[in-house]
Amino acid sequence: MDLLIKGGTVVTASGSFPADVAIDKEKIVAIGKDLTVEADRVEDATGMLVLPGAIDVHTHMQMPFGGTVSADSYKSGTRAAVCGGVTTIFDYPVQHKGETILGLVNSKKEILETDACSDYAFHCCITDLNDGQILEEMEQAAEAGITSLKCFLVYKKEGMMVDDGMLTTLLLRAKELGMMINVHAENPDLIDLRTEQYLKEGKTSAWYHYMSRPEFVAAEADKRVVHWASHLDTPVYIVHMSDQEGLEACEKAKMDGKPVYVETCPQYLEFTCDVYKRPDGRNFVCSPPMKGEASKEALWKALKAGFIDTVATDHCPFQSYEKDWGKDDFSKIPNGCAGVENLYPYMLDAANTGKISFEKVVEVCATNPAKIFGCEDKGAIAIGKDADIVLYDPKKDFTISVNNMHSDYDHTIWEGKELHGYPVKTFLRGNLVYDHGEFVGKPGMGKYVKRIPRS
Repeated sequence: MDLLIKGGTVVTASGSFPADVAIDKEKIVAIGKDLTVEADRVEDATGMLVLPGAIDVHTHMQMPFGGTVSADSYKSGTRAAVCGGVTTIFDYPVQHKGETILGLVNSKKEILETDACSDYAFHCCITDLNDGQILEEMEQAAEAGITSLKCFLVYKKEGMMVDDGMLTTLLLRAKELGMMINVHAENPDLIDLRTEQYLKEGKTSAWYHYMSRPEFVAAEADKRVVHWASHLDTPVYIVHMSDQEGLEACEKAKMDGKPVYVETCPQYLEFTCDVYKRPDGRNFVCSPPMKGEASKEALWKALKAGFIDTVATDHCPFQSYEKDWGKDDFSKIPNGCAGVENLYPYMLDAANTGKISFEKVVEVCATNPAKIFGCEDKGAIAIGKDADIVLYDPKKDFTISVNNMHSDYDHTIWEGKELHGYPVKTFLRGNLVYDHGEFVGKPGMGKYVKRIPRS
Protein backbone atom coordinates (compact mmCIF):
# COMPACT_ATOMS: atom_id res chain seq x y z
CA MET A 1 0.00 0.00 0.00
CA ASP A 2 1.03 3.60 -0.48
CA LEU A 3 -0.47 4.77 2.82
CA LEU A 4 -2.02 3.29 5.94
CA ILE A 5 -3.90 5.53 8.37
CA LYS A 6 -4.06 3.68 11.68
CA GLY A 7 -5.92 4.07 14.93
CA GLY A 8 -8.39 6.79 14.08
CA THR A 9 -12.17 7.06 14.20
CA VAL A 10 -13.72 7.03 10.73
CA VAL A 11 -16.74 9.31 10.35
CA THR A 12 -19.35 8.78 7.65
CA ALA A 13 -22.74 10.40 7.08
CA SER A 14 -24.40 7.42 8.75
CA GLY A 15 -22.07 6.60 11.62
CA SER A 16 -18.63 6.57 13.22
CA PHE A 17 -16.36 3.66 14.10
CA PRO A 18 -12.72 2.93 14.94
CA ALA A 19 -10.89 1.71 11.84
CA ASP A 20 -7.70 1.80 9.83
CA VAL A 21 -7.81 3.02 6.23
CA ALA A 22 -5.50 1.67 3.53
CA ILE A 23 -4.78 3.69 0.39
CA ASP A 24 -3.15 2.61 -2.85
CA LYS A 25 -2.85 4.42 -6.18
CA GLU A 26 -4.88 7.37 -4.82
CA LYS A 27 -7.88 5.19 -3.88
CA ILE A 28 -9.22 3.79 -0.62
CA VAL A 29 -8.73 0.03 -0.90
CA ALA A 30 -9.43 -1.30 2.60
CA ILE A 31 -11.17 -0.19 5.79
CA GLY A 32 -11.08 -2.24 8.97
CA LYS A 33 -9.85 -2.51 12.51
CA ASP A 34 -6.20 -3.47 12.97
CA LEU A 35 -5.48 -3.94 9.27
CA THR A 36 -2.38 -6.07 8.73
CA VAL A 37 -1.01 -4.61 5.55
CA GLU A 38 2.36 -3.18 4.66
CA ALA A 39 2.54 0.42 3.50
CA ASP A 40 5.19 2.84 2.33
CA ARG A 41 3.87 5.34 4.85
CA VAL A 42 2.00 4.75 8.09
CA GLU A 43 0.07 7.63 9.63
CA ASP A 44 -0.82 7.39 13.32
CA ALA A 45 -4.33 8.82 13.74
CA THR A 46 -4.79 7.90 17.39
CA GLY A 47 -7.21 10.36 18.97
CA MET A 48 -8.12 11.77 15.56
CA LEU A 49 -11.28 11.74 13.49
CA VAL A 50 -10.74 10.43 9.95
CA LEU A 51 -13.04 12.43 7.68
CA PRO A 52 -13.71 12.58 3.94
CA GLY A 53 -12.39 15.75 2.36
CA ALA A 54 -15.02 18.45 2.20
CA ILE A 55 -16.48 19.61 -1.12
CA ASP A 56 -17.13 23.33 -1.35
CA VAL A 57 -19.67 23.50 -4.16
CA HIS A 58 -19.81 27.30 -4.23
CA THR A 59 -16.69 29.40 -4.84
CA HIS A 60 -15.79 32.38 -7.01
CA MET A 61 -12.06 32.31 -7.60
CA GLN A 62 -10.35 34.93 -9.75
CA MET A 63 -13.80 36.34 -10.58
CA PRO A 64 -14.24 39.78 -12.22
CA PHE A 65 -16.93 41.64 -10.27
CA GLY A 66 -17.70 45.13 -9.03
CA GLY A 67 -14.91 46.78 -10.98
CA THR A 68 -12.20 44.44 -9.73
CA VAL A 69 -11.35 40.73 -9.43
CA SER A 70 -11.90 38.57 -6.35
CA ALA A 71 -8.76 38.43 -4.22
CA ASP A 72 -8.06 34.71 -4.42
CA SER A 73 -6.58 33.34 -7.62
CA TYR A 74 -7.20 29.71 -8.52
CA LYS A 75 -3.80 28.95 -6.98
CA SER A 76 -4.27 30.74 -3.66
CA GLY A 77 -7.94 29.80 -3.36
CA THR A 78 -7.37 26.08 -3.83
CA ARG A 79 -4.30 26.26 -1.56
CA ALA A 80 -6.49 27.74 1.16
CA ALA A 81 -9.14 25.12 0.49
CA VAL A 82 -6.94 22.10 1.23
CA CYS A 83 -5.52 23.84 4.30
CA GLY A 84 -9.08 23.87 5.65
CA GLY A 85 -9.83 20.28 4.65
CA VAL A 86 -11.67 21.09 1.41
CA THR A 87 -10.30 18.75 -1.24
CA THR A 88 -12.66 19.67 -4.10
CA ILE A 89 -14.00 23.09 -5.07
CA PHE A 90 -16.71 24.00 -7.55
CA ASP A 91 -16.09 27.28 -9.31
CA TYR A 92 -18.68 29.51 -11.03
CA PRO A 93 -17.27 30.93 -14.28
CA VAL A 94 -19.70 33.49 -15.71
CA GLN A 95 -20.71 33.27 -19.38
CA HIS A 96 -21.27 36.52 -21.22
CA LYS A 97 -22.97 37.21 -24.52
CA GLY A 98 -21.57 35.07 -27.31
CA GLU A 99 -19.53 32.75 -25.07
CA THR A 100 -20.05 28.98 -25.05
CA ILE A 101 -20.14 26.75 -22.00
CA LEU A 102 -17.22 24.57 -23.06
CA GLY A 103 -15.17 27.49 -24.32
CA LEU A 104 -15.55 29.28 -21.01
CA VAL A 105 -14.86 26.23 -18.85
CA ASN A 106 -11.88 25.12 -20.95
CA SER A 107 -10.29 28.56 -20.54
CA LYS A 108 -10.52 28.12 -16.75
CA LYS A 109 -9.24 24.53 -16.91
CA GLU A 110 -6.09 25.74 -18.66
CA ILE A 111 -5.28 27.83 -15.60
CA LEU A 112 -6.25 25.17 -13.08
CA GLU A 113 -4.19 22.45 -14.75
CA THR A 114 -1.07 24.28 -13.60
CA ASP A 115 -2.38 26.14 -10.53
CA ALA A 116 -4.91 23.90 -8.76
CA CYS A 117 -3.93 22.64 -5.32
CA SER A 118 -7.29 20.87 -4.87
CA ASP A 119 -9.50 18.95 -7.26
CA TYR A 120 -12.05 21.08 -9.06
CA ALA A 121 -15.32 21.14 -10.99
CA PHE A 122 -17.54 23.83 -12.49
CA HIS A 123 -21.05 25.18 -12.50
CA CYS A 124 -21.29 27.53 -15.48
CA CYS A 125 -23.35 30.71 -14.94
CA ILE A 126 -25.61 31.19 -17.98
CA THR A 127 -26.46 34.78 -18.90
CA ASP A 128 -27.27 34.48 -22.62
CA LEU A 129 -28.78 31.62 -24.61
CA ASN A 130 -26.93 32.67 -27.79
CA ASP A 131 -30.08 32.32 -29.91
CA GLY A 132 -30.64 28.81 -28.61
CA GLN A 133 -27.09 27.54 -29.11
CA ILE A 134 -26.59 27.11 -25.37
CA LEU A 135 -29.59 24.77 -25.18
CA GLU A 136 -27.98 22.57 -27.83
CA GLU A 137 -24.53 22.77 -26.24
CA MET A 138 -25.87 21.65 -22.86
CA GLU A 139 -25.81 18.05 -24.07
CA GLN A 140 -22.10 18.30 -24.90
CA ALA A 141 -21.46 19.98 -21.57
CA ALA A 142 -23.15 17.13 -19.70
CA GLU A 143 -21.06 14.60 -21.62
CA ALA A 144 -17.95 16.54 -20.59
CA GLY A 145 -18.95 16.27 -16.93
CA ILE A 146 -20.40 19.75 -16.50
CA THR A 147 -23.77 18.70 -15.15
CA SER A 148 -24.90 21.89 -13.42
CA LEU A 149 -25.51 25.46 -14.51
CA LYS A 150 -26.41 28.60 -12.59
CA CYS A 151 -28.96 31.34 -13.09
CA PHE A 152 -28.82 34.72 -11.37
CA LEU A 153 -32.19 36.35 -10.73
CA VAL A 154 -30.21 39.52 -9.85
CA TYR A 155 -27.37 41.66 -11.25
CA LYS A 156 -29.45 43.12 -14.08
CA LYS A 157 -27.12 46.09 -14.63
CA GLU A 158 -24.12 43.77 -14.78
CA GLY A 159 -25.76 41.74 -17.55
CA MET A 160 -25.88 38.55 -15.50
CA MET A 161 -29.61 38.29 -14.72
CA VAL A 162 -32.05 35.86 -16.35
CA ASP A 163 -35.82 36.36 -16.45
CA ASP A 164 -38.47 33.80 -15.54
CA GLY A 165 -38.83 32.64 -19.14
CA MET A 166 -35.12 31.90 -19.50
CA LEU A 167 -35.03 30.21 -16.10
CA THR A 168 -37.96 27.99 -17.08
CA THR A 169 -36.37 27.14 -20.43
CA LEU A 170 -33.16 26.09 -18.71
CA LEU A 171 -34.97 24.10 -15.99
CA LEU A 172 -36.83 22.06 -18.61
CA ARG A 173 -33.76 21.47 -20.78
CA ALA A 174 -31.68 20.49 -17.77
CA LYS A 175 -34.27 17.93 -16.73
CA GLU A 176 -34.04 16.28 -20.17
CA LEU A 177 -30.27 15.89 -19.79
CA GLY A 178 -29.99 14.94 -16.12
CA MET A 179 -28.49 18.33 -15.25
CA MET A 180 -29.14 20.65 -12.31
CA ILE A 181 -29.94 24.36 -12.36
CA ASN A 182 -28.60 26.37 -9.42
CA VAL A 183 -30.34 29.64 -8.66
CA HIS A 184 -29.35 32.84 -6.86
CA ALA A 185 -32.80 34.03 -5.78
CA GLU A 186 -33.48 37.65 -4.89
CA ASN A 187 -35.90 40.14 -6.45
CA PRO A 188 -33.84 42.53 -8.63
CA ASP A 189 -36.49 45.21 -9.13
CA LEU A 190 -37.11 45.61 -5.41
CA ILE A 191 -33.37 45.78 -4.76
CA ASP A 192 -32.90 48.49 -7.40
CA LEU A 193 -35.92 50.43 -6.14
CA ARG A 194 -34.86 50.32 -2.50
CA THR A 195 -31.21 51.06 -3.29
CA GLU A 196 -32.18 54.16 -5.27
CA GLN A 197 -34.49 55.28 -2.48
CA TYR A 198 -31.85 54.97 0.28
CA LEU A 199 -29.11 56.68 -1.70
CA LYS A 200 -31.46 59.53 -2.55
CA GLU A 201 -32.18 59.93 1.16
CA GLY A 202 -28.46 60.00 1.96
CA LYS A 203 -28.58 56.61 3.70
CA THR A 204 -25.31 55.25 2.43
CA SER A 205 -23.77 53.03 5.14
CA ALA A 206 -23.37 49.25 4.93
CA TRP A 207 -26.55 48.84 7.00
CA TYR A 208 -28.52 49.92 3.95
CA HIS A 209 -27.02 47.11 1.90
CA TYR A 210 -29.05 44.84 4.18
CA MET A 211 -32.06 47.15 4.13
CA SER A 212 -32.05 47.22 0.32
CA ARG A 213 -32.40 43.44 0.17
CA PRO A 214 -33.94 42.20 3.47
CA GLU A 215 -35.70 38.90 4.14
CA PHE A 216 -38.84 39.45 2.07
CA VAL A 217 -36.86 40.51 -1.03
CA ALA A 218 -35.06 37.16 -1.05
CA ALA A 219 -38.13 35.19 0.04
CA GLU A 220 -40.24 36.34 -2.92
CA ALA A 221 -37.64 35.02 -5.34
CA ASP A 222 -37.09 31.82 -3.35
CA LYS A 223 -40.81 31.08 -3.50
CA ARG A 224 -40.97 31.92 -7.19
CA VAL A 225 -38.17 29.46 -7.99
CA VAL A 226 -39.79 26.74 -5.90
CA HIS A 227 -43.13 27.46 -7.59
CA TRP A 228 -41.73 27.05 -11.11
CA ALA A 229 -39.69 23.96 -10.28
CA SER A 230 -42.57 22.29 -8.43
CA HIS A 231 -45.10 22.85 -11.23
CA LEU A 232 -42.61 21.95 -13.97
CA ASP A 233 -41.47 18.90 -11.98
CA THR A 234 -37.82 19.84 -12.44
CA PRO A 235 -35.01 19.61 -9.90
CA VAL A 236 -33.59 22.89 -8.65
CA TYR A 237 -30.80 23.84 -6.26
CA ILE A 238 -31.12 27.13 -4.37
CA VAL A 239 -27.76 28.58 -3.42
CA HIS A 240 -26.84 30.46 -0.23
CA MET A 241 -30.24 30.28 1.49
CA SER A 242 -30.36 33.02 4.11
CA ASP A 243 -33.99 33.81 5.01
CA GLN A 244 -36.62 32.03 7.07
CA GLU A 245 -39.61 32.60 4.77
CA GLY A 246 -37.87 31.30 1.66
CA LEU A 247 -36.52 28.35 3.62
CA GLU A 248 -40.02 27.45 4.77
CA ALA A 249 -41.20 27.34 1.14
CA CYS A 250 -38.38 24.92 0.36
CA GLU A 251 -39.24 22.78 3.37
CA LYS A 252 -42.85 22.49 2.24
CA ALA A 253 -41.78 21.53 -1.29
CA LYS A 254 -39.46 18.88 0.11
CA MET A 255 -42.23 17.45 2.28
CA ASP A 256 -44.39 17.31 -0.85
CA GLY A 257 -41.72 15.18 -2.50
CA LYS A 258 -40.34 17.83 -4.85
CA PRO A 259 -36.63 17.64 -5.84
CA VAL A 260 -35.71 20.99 -4.30
CA TYR A 261 -32.20 21.20 -2.85
CA VAL A 262 -31.05 23.85 -0.39
CA GLU A 263 -27.58 25.21 0.32
CA THR A 264 -26.63 27.61 3.08
CA CYS A 265 -23.31 29.13 4.12
CA PRO A 266 -21.39 29.46 7.41
CA GLN A 267 -21.79 33.26 7.42
CA TYR A 268 -25.59 32.92 7.64
CA LEU A 269 -25.23 30.41 10.49
CA GLU A 270 -22.81 32.64 12.43
CA PHE A 271 -23.69 36.29 11.84
CA THR A 272 -26.84 38.42 11.69
CA CYS A 273 -27.55 41.70 9.92
CA ASP A 274 -26.26 43.51 13.01
CA VAL A 275 -22.73 43.18 11.52
CA TYR A 276 -23.68 45.93 9.06
CA LYS A 277 -23.95 48.38 11.94
CA ARG A 278 -20.29 47.83 12.84
CA PRO A 279 -17.59 50.33 11.81
CA ASP A 280 -16.18 47.60 9.53
CA GLY A 281 -19.64 46.57 8.33
CA ARG A 282 -18.69 46.96 4.68
CA ASN A 283 -16.32 43.98 5.03
CA PHE A 284 -19.38 41.78 5.61
CA VAL A 285 -21.21 42.93 2.48
CA CYS A 286 -22.21 39.95 0.38
CA SER A 287 -25.36 39.03 -1.50
CA PRO A 288 -27.65 37.93 -0.11
CA PRO A 289 -26.67 39.72 3.10
CA MET A 290 -26.81 38.17 6.55
CA LYS A 291 -30.35 38.37 7.91
CA GLY A 292 -32.02 38.68 11.33
CA GLU A 293 -31.77 36.38 14.33
CA ALA A 294 -35.01 34.55 13.42
CA SER A 295 -33.58 33.52 10.04
CA LYS A 296 -30.32 32.40 11.62
CA GLU A 297 -32.18 30.22 14.12
CA ALA A 298 -34.40 28.80 11.36
CA LEU A 299 -31.33 27.79 9.35
CA TRP A 300 -29.82 25.89 12.26
CA LYS A 301 -33.15 24.18 12.95
CA ALA A 302 -33.51 23.18 9.28
CA LEU A 303 -29.93 21.94 9.17
CA LYS A 304 -30.52 19.64 12.14
CA ALA A 305 -33.83 18.43 10.68
CA GLY A 306 -32.36 17.57 7.28
CA PHE A 307 -34.03 20.30 5.22
CA ILE A 308 -30.68 21.86 4.31
CA ASP A 309 -28.75 19.61 1.95
CA THR A 310 -25.36 21.30 1.75
CA VAL A 311 -23.23 23.92 3.43
CA ALA A 312 -20.86 25.78 1.10
CA THR A 313 -19.16 29.17 1.27
CA ASP A 314 -19.80 31.47 -1.70
CA HIS A 315 -16.10 32.27 -1.25
CA CYS A 316 -15.51 35.59 -3.04
CA PRO A 317 -13.16 37.82 -1.01
CA PHE A 318 -12.01 41.30 -1.89
CA GLN A 319 -9.22 43.42 -0.42
CA SER A 320 -10.10 45.91 2.31
CA TYR A 321 -9.18 48.92 0.16
CA GLU A 322 -11.69 47.65 -2.43
CA LYS A 323 -14.37 47.29 0.24
CA ASP A 324 -13.56 50.89 1.18
CA TRP A 325 -14.77 52.07 -2.23
CA GLY A 326 -18.23 51.91 -0.70
CA LYS A 327 -17.58 53.59 2.64
CA ASP A 328 -19.82 56.49 1.53
CA ASP A 329 -22.05 54.50 -0.84
CA PHE A 330 -22.99 50.92 0.01
CA SER A 331 -23.87 50.18 -3.62
CA LYS A 332 -20.17 50.49 -4.55
CA ILE A 333 -18.94 47.82 -2.13
CA PRO A 334 -17.76 44.68 -3.99
CA ASN A 335 -20.04 41.87 -2.81
CA GLY A 336 -18.36 38.87 -1.25
CA CYS A 337 -16.54 37.40 1.75
CA ALA A 338 -13.90 34.78 2.47
CA GLY A 339 -14.76 31.30 3.66
CA VAL A 340 -13.28 28.32 1.79
CA GLU A 341 -10.63 27.63 4.44
CA ASN A 342 -13.15 28.13 7.25
CA LEU A 343 -16.00 25.89 6.03
CA TYR A 344 -14.99 22.53 7.50
CA PRO A 345 -13.35 23.87 10.68
CA TYR A 346 -16.42 25.99 11.46
CA MET A 347 -18.89 23.17 10.92
CA LEU A 348 -16.72 20.66 12.80
CA ASP A 349 -16.49 23.08 15.71
CA ALA A 350 -20.31 23.10 15.78
CA ALA A 351 -20.19 19.32 16.09
CA ASN A 352 -17.38 19.32 18.63
CA THR A 353 -19.36 21.69 20.86
CA GLY A 354 -22.53 19.59 20.57
CA LYS A 355 -24.63 21.77 18.28
CA ILE A 356 -24.89 19.11 15.56
CA SER A 357 -23.30 15.69 15.02
CA PHE A 358 -20.05 14.96 13.21
CA GLU A 359 -22.06 12.69 10.93
CA LYS A 360 -24.26 15.65 9.94
CA VAL A 361 -21.18 17.71 9.08
CA VAL A 362 -19.87 14.95 6.82
CA GLU A 363 -23.32 14.65 5.25
CA VAL A 364 -23.72 18.33 4.34
CA CYS A 365 -20.08 19.14 3.59
CA ALA A 366 -19.02 16.00 1.71
CA THR A 367 -21.52 13.21 1.06
CA ASN A 368 -24.54 15.24 -0.08
CA PRO A 369 -22.50 17.56 -2.34
CA ALA A 370 -20.98 14.51 -4.04
CA LYS A 371 -24.37 12.82 -4.51
CA ILE A 372 -26.27 15.89 -5.67
CA PHE A 373 -23.65 16.92 -8.20
CA GLY A 374 -22.55 13.53 -9.51
CA CYS A 375 -19.06 13.22 -8.01
CA GLU A 376 -19.09 9.43 -7.85
CA ASP A 377 -15.49 9.14 -6.57
CA LYS A 378 -15.87 11.71 -3.80
CA GLY A 379 -17.66 12.44 -0.57
CA ALA A 380 -17.08 9.46 1.72
CA ILE A 381 -14.56 7.21 3.41
CA ALA A 382 -15.47 4.10 1.41
CA ILE A 383 -13.65 1.47 -0.62
CA GLY A 384 -13.16 2.60 -4.21
CA LYS A 385 -13.49 6.32 -3.46
CA ASP A 386 -10.69 8.81 -3.96
CA ALA A 387 -8.48 8.99 -0.87
CA ASP A 388 -9.47 12.57 -0.02
CA ILE A 389 -9.00 12.38 3.73
CA VAL A 390 -8.79 14.88 6.58
CA LEU A 391 -7.35 14.11 10.01
CA TYR A 392 -9.12 16.20 12.62
CA ASP A 393 -7.85 16.76 16.14
CA PRO A 394 -10.91 17.40 18.34
CA LYS A 395 -8.68 18.74 21.15
CA LYS A 396 -6.78 21.35 19.13
CA ASP A 397 -7.89 24.91 19.85
CA PHE A 398 -7.52 27.40 17.03
CA THR A 399 -8.27 31.11 16.60
CA ILE A 400 -8.87 32.28 13.04
CA SER A 401 -6.81 35.25 11.86
CA VAL A 402 -5.88 36.62 8.49
CA ASN A 403 -2.31 35.86 9.59
CA ASN A 404 -2.85 32.08 9.79
CA MET A 405 -4.97 31.66 6.68
CA HIS A 406 -3.51 30.61 3.32
CA SER A 407 -5.35 32.97 0.96
CA ASP A 408 -4.25 36.21 -0.69
CA TYR A 409 -6.78 38.53 0.98
CA ASP A 410 -5.84 41.08 3.64
CA HIS A 411 -8.76 40.65 6.04
CA THR A 412 -11.38 38.08 7.00
CA ILE A 413 -14.85 38.29 8.50
CA TRP A 414 -13.80 35.32 10.66
CA GLU A 415 -11.03 37.26 12.45
CA GLY A 416 -10.87 36.23 16.12
CA LYS A 417 -13.32 33.32 15.81
CA GLU A 418 -12.27 30.66 18.33
CA LEU A 419 -12.66 27.02 17.32
CA HIS A 420 -12.42 23.92 19.47
CA GLY A 421 -10.89 21.22 17.28
CA TYR A 422 -9.10 21.72 13.96
CA PRO A 423 -7.88 19.77 10.90
CA VAL A 424 -4.20 18.86 11.20
CA LYS A 425 -3.59 16.96 7.95
CA THR A 426 -5.24 16.83 4.54
CA PHE A 427 -4.63 14.15 1.92
CA LEU A 428 -5.67 14.79 -1.68
CA ARG A 429 -6.09 11.42 -3.37
CA GLY A 430 -3.67 9.97 -0.83
CA ASN A 431 -1.10 12.75 -1.24
CA LEU A 432 -0.30 14.88 1.80
CA VAL A 433 -1.06 18.52 0.95
CA TYR A 434 -1.54 20.11 4.38
CA ASP A 435 0.37 19.33 7.56
CA HIS A 436 -0.15 21.13 10.90
CA GLY A 437 -0.61 24.64 9.56
CA GLU A 438 1.57 24.35 6.48
CA PHE A 439 0.67 23.81 2.84
CA VAL A 440 2.95 20.99 1.65
CA GLY A 441 1.38 20.21 -1.71
CA LYS A 442 2.21 21.63 -5.13
CA PRO A 443 0.14 23.73 -7.53
CA GLY A 444 -1.04 21.53 -10.38
CA MET A 445 -1.76 18.52 -8.15
CA GLY A 446 -5.49 19.14 -8.47
CA LYS A 447 -7.48 17.28 -11.10
CA TYR A 448 -10.68 18.02 -12.97
CA VAL A 449 -13.68 16.12 -11.61
CA LYS A 450 -15.82 14.81 -14.46
CA ARG A 451 -19.30 14.38 -13.06
CA ILE A 452 -22.12 12.05 -14.04
CA PRO A 453 -25.60 13.33 -14.95
CA ARG A 454 -28.60 12.63 -12.73
CA SER A 455 -30.53 9.47 -13.54
